[in-house]
Amino acid sequence: MTFSGTYIALLISYVSNAIAFSSDPASSAATASISYSTRLFSAETSTSCQAPTIEIDRRRNLAIISHPDSGKTTMTEKLLLYGGAIQQAGAVRQKAEQRSTASDFMEMEKERGISISSTVMNFDYNNLRINILDTPGHQDFSEDTYRALAAADNAVMLLDGAKGLEPQTRKLFEVCRMRKLPLFTFVNKLDRPAMSPYEIMDQIQEEFELETYPILWPIGDGDRFKGVLDRIEKVVHLYKKPSARGKKAEVVQISLEDTEALEDMIDDSELFEKLIEDAELLDELLEPLDMNRVLSADQSPLFFGSAMTNFGVQLFLDKFCDLGTKPMGRQATLKADASKTADKTEGMIAPEHEEFTGFIFKTQANLDPKHRDRLAYVRIVSGVYEKGMKVSHNRSKSGKKYNLAQAQALFGSDRSSVELAYPGDVIGINNPGNFAIGDTLHTGNVNLAFPGIPSFSPEKFSYIRSPNPSEYKSFRKGIDQLLDEGAIQALRQRNDDGGGPLLLAAVGQLQFEVVQARLKNEYGVESLMEPLGYSLARWVDGGWDAVDKADADGKLFGIMTVQDRWKRPVLLFRNDWKAAALSEEEKYLELKPWSEPPSFDN
Repeated sequence: MTFSGTYIALLISYVSNAIAFSSDPASSAATASISYSTRLFSAETSTSCQAPTIEIDRRRNLAIISHPDSGKTTMTEKLLLYGGAIQQAGAVRQKAEQRSTASDFMEMEKERGISISSTVMNFDYNNLRINILDTPGHQDFSEDTYRALAAADNAVMLLDGAKGLEPQTRKLFEVCRMRKLPLFTFVNKLDRPAMSPYEIMDQIQEEFELETYPILWPIGDGDRFKGVLDRIEKVVHLYKKPSARGKKAEVVQISLEDTEALEDMIDDSELFEKLIEDAELLDELLEPLDMNRVLSADQSPLFFGSAMTNFGVQLFLDKFCDLGTKPMGRQATLKADASKTADKTEGMIAPEHEEFTGFIFKTQANLDPKHRDRLAYVRIVSGVYEKGMKVSHNRSKSGKKYNLAQAQALFGSDRSSVELAYPGDVIGINNPGNFAIGDTLHTGNVNLAFPGIPSFSPEKFSYIRSPNPSEYKSFRKGIDQLLDEGAIQALRQRNDDGGGPLLLAAVGQLQFEVVQARLKNEYGVESLMEPLGYSLARWVDGGWDAVDKADADGKLFGIMTVQDRWKRPVLLFRNDWKAAALSEEEKYLELKPWSEPPSFDN
């Protein structure tokens, strides 16, 4: 699969120039941008949706990234358990008497024990509002993870203690680095035999050129895993396994200086001596924790523990609440009016902005299968959401307003109505069919758009059809709603208005399987797939005239020409070499490996 190198390179080349993330809002450049954009909005509007500072300051959100089977969903469940959001943590692969996880709620997720779609959970903890974005670990669903990272202010890199850095972790780390996300590292599964913590620190330093600062240091591993040392407080936390699966672990706290009691409680002279030696060595050799470097993604607080046995999870949650950054600003394009000739200005939209702004990073159909609903997930950047407010949409015609009659707080597949929401929050709004991933919603008379979130080049292609003509209506409805989610892309032959064969395009094979499973489970229809032997797609910005010229000149031999759902030309290639050669030789085609929804004015 060519996904590993090509896909991440394309992502970085697009987004590094599109998404600007302010890791230091006190800097002069950020302050100037905030000042400018505030003046621009203030001059044009008479009402204010400005969020109270106290609500901004108490928000924390995080996205958890990892390689598959590192324990990401289990970690999410335990954070919810210790955050008081659930009374018993679920199991990824549950037995009959166990509850399923809050974040993996699709039937296929329950059956296979993997995360297929990113989910949002929120809860209040220690007077803070925590929003967790649980992301898929499997590479076939990485595009959903990248979208979730666009909505995050902090990231948690979860590692398997026995394996260290793994391929998917490496790719997702590059996205976090590109976005300058503060990164917290949690080394999981210390209840199993693990690498030396020094080995893991060296691996991160050598591969990522990222300095780590251990905050929770492990005492043993595997059967001898006793607990962790909190290096900030100089307190040792010794754990006993919970009395029942999914419950909290019992903890005994002892000061590191009380060596006699500590040695007695650890009851392992080798581990005790190593703990004392490690504590002294780390204090002598490591640079101190520097929060400015953490917020600029140059230093990563490092934690060790076990999500399965609950060791170190609550300590991590407490430290994250103290160290994680509050909601940050986003770069946006501003226009004084909606005309196409209006001057555009780049500006930083701060959470303290006087108008409501937010962007859609995910859409989802059938969270409630009984009602066939469609939701758009909105990350609020600035201002206050209020029930019934009217907003503008960056791709809709000038003057068009949408009434946000009801928004919902999300907790996996569960929802609850909210009257107010603030910067850093993620809310679900009804999607009438006009909202797409990457869209911007805002109040005020100034036109505004955050950088879009593109769909990237698929690498698998397959025709899909319904074997039962009597089910075609339900089949078509299911396909249309899954396309609206961005779960998969659709292509057709040129000038096909919908009557011809439908060609699905995906990043990985599992996406096709998910589409078929959801069509059957949610819409009650069967489907047949017929794969094609192409490996990547390129959108032709030069338009159909450019395609016709290249075809007339004999340049498209062995290349399949199709159109996307907006009837824009797309070329399918069998290998990278052919795509690169055509792009270099026929520059008028203006080939690009991503697409964005067009403006409604076009």
